[in-house]
Amino acid sequence: MIYKQFKDIKLSALGFGTMRLPVKNGVYSDIDEVAAGEMFDYAISHGVNYFDTAWGYHDGESERVVGRLLSKYPRDKFYLASKFPGYDLANMDKVESIFEAQLEKCKTDYFDFYLFHNVCEMNVDSYLDEKFGIFEYLKKQKENGRIKHLGFSAHGDLACMRKFLEKYGEYMEFGQLQINYIDWTFQNAREKVELLNGYGIPVWVMEPLRGGKLARLADEYESKLKAARPSEPIPAWAFRFLQSLPEVTVTLSGMSDFDQVKANIATFEEYKPLNAEELKTLAEIVDSMLGKTALPCTACRYCTSHCPQGLNIPDLIKLYNEHRFTGGGFIAPMVLNTIPDDKRPSACVGCGSCENVCPQNIKVSEMMKDFTSRLKNN
Repeated sequence: MIYKQFKDIKLSALGFGTMRLPVKNGVYSDIDEVAAGEMFDYAISHGVNYFDTAWGYHDGESERVVGRLLSKYPRDKFYLASKFPGYDLANMDKVESIFEAQLEKCKTDYFDFYLFHNVCEMNVDSYLDEKFGIFEYLKKQKENGRIKHLGFSAHGDLACMRKFLEKYGEYMEFGQLQINYIDWTFQNAREKVELLNGYGIPVWVMEPLRGGKLARLADEYESKLKAARPSEPIPAWAFRFLQSLPEVTVTLSGMSDFDQVKANIATFEEYKPLNAEELKTLAEIVDSMLGKTALPCTACRYCTSHCPQGLNIPDLIKLYNEHRFTGGGFIAPMVLNTIPDDKRPSACVGCGSCENVCPQNIKVSEMMKDFTSRLKNN
C-alpha cells in the first residue's frame, strides 16, 4: 500500500468510502454486513487505514455498520472520518445532537477526520451563519480532542468555495473534492485544487471513477488505453491520473463488492503516475466523450444581453452539460433550487433572440426545453 504523509501520521493513499456498500435485495438501507465485513478485513490486512462514512449514507445505516465492523480492531489501527450533514438545511440547528449521535453510532469517542459535508450554493450561507453555531461547536470539539482534524467536502462552484474559505479557510486542515480525469476540466477541478493550494490545504478526492462511469469506457477509448498500457485495467487509469497530482493525499473509493476492493488495492500497491503522453491520450478521450454530449458554450455572454427574461444562459448551459453527461444526478437540481423560478430553464420563452447572436450556433431554446424535461424526470 502507498502511504501519504499528513502532518504526523501516514494515511493509506486509498481510502475506503462507505456510501456504496453491498446491500441485500437491492435495498439501500439494508447493508450486507457479512459481505462488508469481509471487504473491511481484506482492506485492513492489506494496508488500508482510512475509512469514510457520513450521516446520510445508506439512509443512516452506514455509520452504524462501519462502527460495528471497525470495533473489533484497536482504535489506533485506523482513521475514521464522518461529516456534519449540512446538505439538509433542516439539520443546521442540530449540530450538537447529530455529532453526539454519530459518535454513538460509530462506537467511538472521537473522529480522526470530520467534515462540513457538501459545501455548495444551497447551504454555504447557512454554514457561514453564526446563529447556527456549527463552526464554533466543531471547533470546540477539536479543542476537546473529539475531532482530530477538521475539513470540508465541496460540490459547489469556485465562487461558493471561495466564500466558505474566506471565513473558515485558516481552520480547514483538508478539503475533499470531486476529481477525476473528466472533471479536471469539466467541473473546474483544476482551479479548485489551485484554490486549496493557495490556502495550503491538502486535497482528498471523492468520485475518482465518477460513480463508476470511468470503470468501463466505449471500446474505441479502451483500445487506446490498452495500447498505451496493455496490463493496466481500465479503472486503474482513473487512479493513476490522481497519482499524477502531487496535491492529492487520500483518494476515496466507494467500493461495493470484494472484487473492487482487491482490484483497487492492487492498483495502490504501486505508484505509477501517468507520463505526459498518457495524460495527452486521456485528455483527447475526455474531449471526445464530452464532445458527444456537451454543448460548446464558450461563455462569451453575447446571449445574456439579448434575453428578455434575463436568464444566465452560460451558467444554465454549464448545468445542462453536467446533467446530461451524468445522466441526471443531484448537482444541477441542487444549484437550480438556489435561484428564483423566473431564472430557471423553464422560464425560457423560446424567442430565439439569444440564438441569433450565438457564435457557436447553439440552439438555446431547444436546450432549455430539454433541460426542463430532464429535471422533471430526474
